[in-house]
Amino acid sequence: MLLDLIKHQIVKQDTQLREAIPVHDRLMVTLRFLASGDAYSSLQYLFRIPPCTIGRIVFKCPSSTEELKKYADQFALKWQFPHCFGAIDGKHITIVAPQNRGSLYYNYKNTHSIVLIGVADANYKLIYVDVGCNGRISDRGVFNNCSLHDALESKQLTLPEPEALPQRHLPVPYMKGTGKKPEKSYMSGKEPSKSSETGKKQGM
Repeated sequence: MLLDLIKHQIVKQDTQLREAIPVHDRLMVTLRFLASGDAYSSLQYLFRIPPCTIGRIVFKCPSSTEELKKYADQFALKWQFPHCFGAIDGKHITIVAPQNRGSLYYNYKNTHSIVLIGVADANYKLIYVDVGCNGRISDRGVFNNCSLHDALESKQLTLPEPEALPQRHLPVPYMKGTGKKPEKSYMSGKEPSKSSETGKKQGM
């Protein structure tokens, strides 16, 4: 059974203040979340577990700056790609259109879908998965609706401090956006060129 394979990794000890969530409940709430994409606020009524606790159970992306740095070191060593702790992408999962939902799940591929978004480490291992966002939403909208975004916004997940890239001088965040301007305080925009760095140094 799956539980037998992983229970030693997810078991928590009881304390004098409270009893730990049983391992079978931890597994069930995780499987339910991955299968349905239900919000934590909905899952709390099914499992009688507070949303904040569900977030700690389901959200298994690296939770400390030290862990993230280790993943970034793996990317730099294996792929010569510095300043990266994970590669993120999404996948549309085709579904039968739900009744009375109109075009809510209708996507650009002319099908109905939900979106799975995942982060993979340097060894292709998924370290974070979120599924359930309706297929009509844009890539940015999908990210803004996933628990990784919520963890970053609430500072539940803290990224390493910005550092300079190899052969550069200006510190940049560990998360990169697609636009020229940073979309978030923890995200960089277009990579600074050497000429722009030289100009800034000359102006100091």
